[in-house]
Amino acid sequence: MLNRGRAEQLTEKFKGRRLIVLGDVMLDEFIWGKVRRISPEAPVPIVEIERETVALGGAGNVTSNLVALGARPFQLGVVGADSDADRLAAALKRLGTESHGLVVDPERRTTLKTRIIAQHQQVVRADRESRAALAPETENKLAELFAIEIGSADALVVSDYGKGLLTPRLLKSVLGTARGRGMIVVLDPKARNFANYQPVTVITPNHNEAAQAAGIEIDGEAAVIEAGRKILSSIDCRAVLITRGEEGMSLFTHDNPPSHIPTVAREVYDVTGAGDTVLATLGLALVAGASFEEAAILANHAAGVVVGKIGTATVSCEELIATFS
Repeated sequence: MLNRGRAEQLTEKFKGRRLIVLGDVMLDEFIWGKVRRISPEAPVPIVEIERETVALGGAGNVTSNLVALGARPFQLGVVGADSDADRLAAALKRLGTESHGLVVDPERRTTLKTRIIAQHQQVVRADRESRAALAPETENKLAELFAIEIGSADALVVSDYGKGLLTPRLLKSVLGTARGRGMIVVLDPKARNFANYQPVTVITPNHNEAAQAAGIEIDGEAAVIEAGRKILSSIDCRAVLITRGEEGMSLFTHDNPPSHIPTVAREVYDVTGAGDTVLATLGLALVAGASFEEAAILANHAAGVVVGKIGTATVSCEELIATFS
């Protein structure tokens, strides 16, 4: 079991690590206010807006989490030729992270998720996005940028939000190159069929994604074990980490029995972006020399911190270490 001393040793090695983050980058816009009455026009609340904030979302939130943990990520993704792309690039620069990994595709729009929050609860979310598969020329630009950056990278983190960026062709190119370099690859899937998500080091489906990929209904621990083992044997990976919300996580490797890691979250206010935190922490921990179980426990503790915050949130090394007694 991971203790505080070992957690401190590992997080100390997070500093300055360079990870490439490839995935569906987006902008999270939050409109904060209060509800004091119901609209006379329809049975909906009237939100009196007090402030507005923006944050990096999707794969961008993985990057934000890596920065908060002391790493130096490189963001690789696609945006449109619009003002939201400018806001997204500005958000990256505020993190101290390069933005030249954002490939502009004039035929797409930058993904924007707008959330209205009142009294610490999300009232509604509005999405503006394109889900079409990338054009071949855009795939080529991303692959070329990846080939340039891989020489100075410690690991690859892949975040699929199903917006069309991670095409089979791009995944084959990038994952094959990473395997050839012996690079650690952690991947958060979205598609029902995991065949294109290989070779990878660890894949991190949530409960529903694991059920769909395995083709079984997960209604208990026995079914979780069946699903995890089925995924582990069906694709080229060293480990499968199923995130299960309030049930914690389940880790599957070829060398050890399944390991069930209970949640450490004390209060859950907002699960927005918790999977991004898991992905970032898991990748950094493996780069730092953690075992799969140690990395999963660290990621579990990190997720327990961010679900106690409102909105797209990150966790620092200090907050992470403080969760260990």
